[in-house]
Amino acid sequence: MQPTYADVTAAAARIAGHVRPVVLAQADADTVPVAGEVWFALEHMQHTGSFKARGAANFMLAHQERGLLPKVGVTIASGGNAGVACAWAARLVDAAAAVFLPATAPAVKVTRLKALGAQVFSGGEYYADAALDCERYAAATGALRSHAYDDPYIAAGAGTLLDEIVAGLPDLDSVVVAVGGAGLLTGISIAAAHHGVRVVAVEPEKCRAFNAALEAGHPVDVDIDSVAADALGARRVTPMSLAAATAGDVRSVLVSDKQIIAARQTLWDCRRLAVEHAAATALAALLSGAYVPTPGERVAVIICGANTDPSDLVAPKTTQH
Repeated sequence: MQPTYADVTAAAARIAGHVRPVVLAQADADTVPVAGEVWFALEHMQHTGSFKARGAANFMLAHQERGLLPKVGVTIASGGNAGVACAWAARLVDAAAAVFLPATAPAVKVTRLKALGAQVFSGGEYYADAALDCERYAAATGALRSHAYDDPYIAAGAGTLLDEIVAGLPDLDSVVVAVGGAGLLTGISIAAAHHGVRVVAVEPEKCRAFNAALEAGHPVDVDIDSVAADALGARRVTPMSLAAATAGDVRSVLVSDKQIIAARQTLWDCRRLAVEHAAATALAALLSGAYVPTPGERVAVIICGANTDPSDLVAPKTTQH
């Protein structure tokens, strides 16, 4: 089922009171030296440390409303953030959660999952490997299978973020968003088309499932090799996301790992924001020049996740007085 803007507004009503409203902060010219007016949408402050809480809450509450939550609970395959959100949302409805992770999932995300009471299974190098294990588990146990991004409830929940950004920033021109499996892109694209907002979809150069799908005209498999692969490492996007993006004003740009690392460090140096590489990917598009706003353009950059180990962030140099 292709989600619509009506699904986004229904999701907003359903998850109200369960998720945190997004915080908006204007970027100063020293941090983001571009011609436009740039704002950070600080969604890394969301429950579970990422935007994924929105879709997970919508998915879980919708299935509860329909009486479709099995006693055995829910299962999901994830690079980490979707699993954490699923485990958190399962607690909203007193359901069990079983989460399948690739072996490369960061330890910080595994720790959060266990703290939320989820069963955690690990194996295989990539998300696709975890997804196969999750499918087998669902078939064997009868658990409700959620999906990290290929689900209309998940995408519609993610789209509520754009509505909140527009409410806080009237006359928004563009929103810049990192893309992995493209669940967030799907929801943002649907809401953005309703509001007449341009979407800038940003991916690592070697993690470009959406960009490749646009080129081919349909989803295709891509190789994955990026510092942001733990969150943006889907091998292909979904037909749902491609349809939503092509129906709106969406531009695809690519950034290098070096540019992502630099953007993440900038967020720490200038704002003391310790975020994932995936969360810095959107900002990297502006800092690198991959996307150049026009003078006066009002731009929102989604800072999407904070489930990271900040120990590799370098302390900024200080001036002696």
